[in-house]
Amino acid sequence: MDTQNLSGKIALVTGASRGIGRAIAQRLSRDGAAVAVNYVSNANSAEEVAAEIKAAGGDAIALPADVSKLEDIKRLFDQTIEHFGRLDILINNAGIRISKNVAEIDEAEYDRLFAINVKGTFFACQLAARRLSEGGKIINISSAVTRMMLPGYSIYAASKGAVDQITRVLAKELGGCHITVNAVAPGPVDTELFRDGKSDEQVRQMAQMAALGRIGEIQDIADAVAFLAGDDARWITGQTIHVNGGFV
Repeated sequence: MDTQNLSGKIALVTGASRGIGRAIAQRLSRDGAAVAVNYVSNANSAEEVAAEIKAAGGDAIALPADVSKLEDIKRLFDQTIEHFGRLDILINNAGIRISKNVAEIDEAEYDRLFAINVKGTFFACQLAARRLSEGGKIINISSAVTRMMLPGYSIYAASKGAVDQITRVLAKELGGCHITVNAVAPGPVDTELFRDGKSDEQVRQMAQMAALGRIGEIQDIADAVAFLAGDDARWITGQTIHVNGGFV
């Protein structure tokens, strides 16, 4: 996908030290945006992402924050705006997945997943509603599992369904500020998180479920996010865009 002109824009990408978040941060930088690279524990990887962006001529800073904690999210916004002067683009990418049947999930697992996937997204959106520049962009990461009945994905699918609804309502609330709010819903993507606990045969079977005959690559998702972050997507808001190669 051709790059878009995001020169002068400031982007915050949560969970950007690896996987999809890392690819998004790098793609937005190539499009001209300065990027705050958020991480929760992998400081070395986040600093590496920021260093790679700077080496390529961009601008980036690595910032720690646990998005399950409101005070951390507030500090993340404060530090981003203090460093860059403002914030134009928020990518809520940080998330976890727990794959267990309903009968096996305990309360601590439920609370942890919803704290990161839903609470983190909600309060980051709340702060963006207060502090994002007029004409800004909010892009949340959802999942194709919301449209499927996959055993073991109950609480993960529920959390991403909540993200979809937050996206829809917030788009209506922020329309008057010319801020667009959308979600990108990947199907299977070749990341460490996706491959965890899966055999090569399971991965192959899931690839065959897609119309295009493969699982996604992180760049497939980063390119879709970059499109929504740019001016070409100015008339798209309140939508969940399924980026899955015809998986569902």
